[in-house]
Amino acid sequence: MTLTTLVIGDGADRREAVIAAAVDAPATTAVILEGIPSGKSLLEAFTAQGMPVVRIAPACMCCTGNLTMRVTLNRLLRNKPARLYIGLASATHLPAIRSFLQSPPYADLLQLAPDVCV
Repeated sequence: MTLTTLVIGDGADRREAVIAAAVDAPATTAVILEGIPSGKSLLEAFTAQGMPVVRIAPACMCCTGNLTMRVTLNRLLRNKPARLYIGLASATHLPAIRSFLQSPPYADLLQLAPDVCV
């Protein structure tokens, strides 16, 4: 099971800072980020160490961005990361996103950790 943490809050830079501080094994960690940072990403150093960092356009991941989220998540989970961080710009639909991640097929692949709000 991939331990998965949702990092929620305005500002891609703040979400990335929280994720960067939490990464302890880049080679077994994957990150999905909603939105684009305002400058250089704090996670760039980890990509050189083998950590996939995937950005998706801002959109609700349970509504308009659902297909993009599914495709991105499926691609990352093929490599069976031990840790997954998902950076969300808003907690507006957080219950629906958590439900989506706890439904088949993801229920057997992901273990949701407590959310982190920044």
